[in-house]
Amino acid sequence: QVQLVESGGGLVQPGGSLRLSCAASGIIFSINGMGWYRQAPGKQRELVAAITSGGTINYAHSVKGRFTISRANGENTLYLQMNSLKPEVTAVYYCNVLGWKNNWGQGTQVTVSS
Repeated sequence: QVQLVESGGGLVQPGGSLRLSCAASGIIFSINGMGWYRQAPGKQRELVAAITSGGTINYAHSVKGRFTISRANGENTLYLQMNSLKPEVTAVYYCNVLGWKNNWGQGTQVTVSS
């Protein structure tokens, strides 16, 4: 079955960096567009970064220039490099195949606080 396992979150001070990873199994990773989503307390889940199978990348306006999405098809892994972190990015971060509404993993908590 499909498994998406996110890791790399944590508590970081404003201005710090984190690198999130998403290990995928049960799918042909290389042919799927993938996305990083986040859900802050009391808010809906939103897409923050996306990368197609061909490598086309898009970011939410709020993270453009500070987040970098990448993928390692040979390792079935999706990454999100997060720099210059601000408290407002605090959320649980998830990865998923673009357009999928289910098969969510457990997510990884990112907390930016001094």
